Amino acid sequence: MSDFDLVVIGAGPGGYAAALRAAQAGLRVACIDERATAGGTCLNVGCIPSKALLSSTEHWAELKTLADHGIETDAARFDLRRMMARKDRVVSDLTKGIAFLFKKAGVDFIQGRAAITAPGQFVVDGREITARHILIATGSEPATLPGVAFDEKRVLSSTGALSLDTVPERLVVVGAGVIGLELGQIWSRVGSKVTVVEYLDRILPGIDGEVAKTAQRILARHGTGFKLNTAVKAVTRTGETAAVEIENRTSGSVETLEADAVLVAIGRRPRSAGLGLEALGVQRDARGFITVDAQFRTSVPGILAIGDVVPGPMLAHKAEEDAAACIDALVGKPHEAPNYGLVPGVVYTAPEIAGVGLTEEDAAAAGRAVLVGKAIFLANGRARAIGATDGFAKVIACAETGRILGAHILGHGAAELLQELVLALRLGATLADIAGTSHAHPGMGEAVKEACVVALAARRPD
Repeated sequence: MSDFDLVVIGAGPGGYAAALRAAQAGLRVACIDERATAGGTCLNVGCIPSKALLSSTEHWAELKTLADHGIETDAARFDLRRMMARKDRVVSDLTKGIAFLFKKAGVDFIQGRAAITAPGQFVVDGREITARHILIATGSEPATLPGVAFDEKRVLSSTGALSLDTVPERLVVVGAGVIGLELGQIWSRVGSKVTVVEYLDRILPGIDGEVAKTAQRILARHGTGFKLNTAVKAVTRTGETAAVEIENRTSGSVETLEADAVLVAIGRRPRSAGLGLEALGVQRDARGFITVDAQFRTSVPGILAIGDVVPGPMLAHKAEEDAAACIDALVGKPHEAPNYGLVPGVVYTAPEIAGVGLTEEDAAAAGRAVLVGKAIFLANGRARAIGATDGFAKVIACAETGRILGAHILGHGAAELLQELVLALRLGATLADIAGTSHAHPGMGEAVKEACVVALAARRPD
């Protein structure tokens, strides 16, 4: 008899969600992770600590605007050490919560590095363990620039950028994706001169183009500098500083940026090295993602995979959706394969950037006739009252049926405002469904309704 029915390798959002769901279904479950605490990158050194620091630094940035409200803040002081301590407490509280859930559900948590030696067999720091099924949920790791290694002092990954003990006077961020923009804004708010270098000619590839362009303008107004269409040729450490050599891809002009720290945020890659997948014959695609079927089974019987190590959006909530479908299929419950087209993406800068479904560029590339509606927050009563007028809500719908195909919001609380539209996509709702639904006044959500009204008005009469 095997030691466990299921062993999950990786205790990130997908891993712990799968372990708990399997235990609740009556399986004997263990979850293995190299860290002493569950939660994976997301909880320990990713999503949660970055959002904690974004929240703290947003409060600090807001002090500059309080005079308009009749509030004087001349004596305000900034303490990075206490800010970091709060971030650590948030992380600790949440990881303790997962430990409690594991204990309550009867999930064995094993700290160590696992290597699969054969289907149903693996070793954790010399300990041999057997399982009927093995689920790989090891997540992802930061991608690196060729020839540029992280030292987490001068050349930082996202992990190092969340644990600095001093504010770098000059911070160069390589990559204008979600991580680069969020971490760049954290340090810009507390005094760093932040310059974002991006290889493409735009920020946030994959995000609606109009949203990305407007967001860049707002972030620049708040102090973040941008060098787009620019390649990084070299990063050289020189004592307490670093030099970043960059080249404009159009003109060929070369310049050097001096920095106290360089954050490399050019994306993430599947984290599967050292598991023994090559020897087992587990198939992977050209980008290193593990190939799975609709039930998340790999090419080797008894081995499953979910989350960032398989194709699809590299997001924590996507991994949790994978976990639910995978475990339900494993235990024979009715299950629904995740629809990655319904997975929302959010950038937690200020203002927030959130989107789901088709962009205008997607629709144009596919030759689809669409209706587009947009409502600016400048015209929204609630936004005016709280001083959050940047941005807009935008919807994209089928020109023939009015069915909503995509939604994109740039503005205060965009992540929460988008959820109504995520549900609308899932249920096949139309512009008229949203436009005909009462929205509280005054509320930021009125802009969502107004965007649908505008799109409906653009429809040509039959």
